[in-house]
Amino acid sequence: MPNYANNPDRASWLHVDPHSDFPIQNIPFGVFLTRDDVITIGTRIGDTAIDLGALQQLGYFDGIPLTEDIFLQDTLNDFIADGRQTWRAVRNRIAELFDANNPSLKSNIQHKNTVLFRLDEIEMKLPVQIGDYTDFYASKEHATNVGTMFRGKENALMPNWLHLPVGYHGRSSSIIPSNTPIKRPKGQTLPPASEAPVFGPSKAVDFELEMAFITTDANELGDTISIESAESYIFGLLLFNDWSARDIQRWEYVPLGPFLGKNFASSVSPWIVTLDALEPFRVASPKQSPEPLPYLQFKGSKSFDIHLEVAIQPENFKETIVTRSNFKYMYWNIAQQLAHHTVNGCPVNAGDMMGSGTISGPTADSYGSMLELAWKGERPVQLDNGTERNYIEDHDTVILRGYCKNKTVRIGFGEVRTKLLPA
Repeated sequence: MPNYANNPDRASWLHVDPHSDFPIQNIPFGVFLTRDDVITIGTRIGDTAIDLGALQQLGYFDGIPLTEDIFLQDTLNDFIADGRQTWRAVRNRIAELFDANNPSLKSNIQHKNTVLFRLDEIEMKLPVQIGDYTDFYASKEHATNVGTMFRGKENALMPNWLHLPVGYHGRSSSIIPSNTPIKRPKGQTLPPASEAPVFGPSKAVDFELEMAFITTDANELGDTISIESAESYIFGLLLFNDWSARDIQRWEYVPLGPFLGKNFASSVSPWIVTLDALEPFRVASPKQSPEPLPYLQFKGSKSFDIHLEVAIQPENFKETIVTRSNFKYMYWNIAQQLAHHTVNGCPVNAGDMMGSGTISGPTADSYGSMLELAWKGERPVQLDNGTERNYIEDHDTVILRGYCKNKTVRIGFGEVRTKLLPA
């Protein structure tokens, strides 16, 4: 089925600011609570939220094979499970309905009042019920920086790192939507020069600039997903702040890896941008050496040119952008991550989430965490209000943003915003 929704010449009869992340070519998917306290699946064009459940009930999706309640749910899981042909058909229909040259909905005031909402009339929810969550460690720059800090430049990358996408199984119960504050976590740490651990609030709470992708039902137990077909099972991407308590993590992670230092909170942006919408922004992946094993070898462009930034906003002050990076820097791409994840027969379900791992670029102003930006506290980050940071302080708000842009269109993810409260 052709991807008509991506037509760069298409304009909407809804107002869209030229700098908006959400032109008619985007058509992301999310879940929100309406002004009438009804939860629904929706999309967004400009600053207008669109109730897809109401649109379907009014007959605007006639001809597309959808169950009657597909959009009258509090998660996207069932819609995602319907597969790419359904996602594409729905996006195409939405693009057609809101095209500036189509009067069918534009001229129906009663229907518009039913399906359209201002952003201040809705409350965004977690878009999917996340059954399983895996976090990768797939940025070569990030892995090299962290390895250099703790093992020295000669042993920065572990022997396996250049041969496979390293990952760990995370905790889905603590994944939260944007604008949900979190508390500073408590745990065991080993203070410098101390021989015994202590218990208390973390003194090294950090953000991690990541993207995450959402999968659909893909394989049965024992079956694998090939590198060639992997993207067919990826619904879309969102922004992801995988919070870390570095001091807790440092004490606990040997020998089994991340635990309490990582599972206290992870924040996601509310709108999932589909792979279809990101198609115009494909770029080549970084060259991989040594050549991966055959099941990880791919053809074509599997990376995406997504501009990313992180800002820190102290309470009652303006924000300071502390880093700018790009998703294209990822050494292991999302197709490789999914192929590797299932090469042992691990089944993947609709609504599963895979985090990219911290995304760091090649320069000091493109690192994806405070651990790197402040280099273990040796180079504190200066904020515009005159203060400095080694890690995130109580009442700071961390904001992640991301967008793609070419000569004709900008496709963005909005933001994920999280405030850190005291323990």
